[in-house]
Amino acid sequence: MERSNLRILTETPSLANHFVAELRNIHVQHDSLRFRRNLERLGELLAYEISKTLPFAEQTITTPLAETNTMLLVEQPVLATILRAGLPLYQGMLNYFDKAYSTFVGAYRVEEAHTELQINMEYLASTDLHDKILILADPMLATGRSLVKAYQGMLRHGKPMQVHIAAAIASPEGVAYVQEQIPEAIVWLGAMDERLNENFYIIPGLGDAGDLAFGPKI
Repeated sequence: MERSNLRILTETPSLANHFVAELRNIHVQHDSLRFRRNLERLGELLAYEISKTLPFAEQTITTPLAETNTMLLVEQPVLATILRAGLPLYQGMLNYFDKAYSTFVGAYRVEEAHTELQINMEYLASTDLHDKILILADPMLATGRSLVKAYQGMLRHGKPMQVHIAAAIASPEGVAYVQEQIPEAIVWLGAMDERLNENFYIIPGLGDAGDLAFGPKI
């Protein structure tokens, strides 16, 4: 696993630890509003950390009393997410990158067999990605296959000049797969967990983020 392109918020104790702890906690998870809000707050922290690596340029602004110089983003990134579980994490990033364009992908795992995981992608609405800074947000980076398939589909709309992948929780297997398939990406995590189980779920993880945020699927 390539550590130079990997950033994990909870490796240094901060409020990110509190947000991740509540996301995991079965005594807090029943409150879907708080679950969504914790994902959103984690998205805000990830957006702030990512922003430190983006290009800035000095600009002059006028206050009621004088002119002053400050450093501002050269351009806003494109924010992308995988429906539906990614929406709260994406919203947190949009709160900070509030002029960003957006891309949405509908992709899901096929649960028919435990021996080989299949990913279906049935929806993609993308803005122009050519020479853009792309931030792809997905709360649970498990196998990484849906995320990689989503990214490969997005490339029909242009190749970004920078790629950042943001997740609340990831498995080592998923991070390794993403780094193999998208070596140019910087991976940003709330936390790195121990492993995947035989059903391709992250251990210790937190369960199904989409169901916890929006209700169980039928």
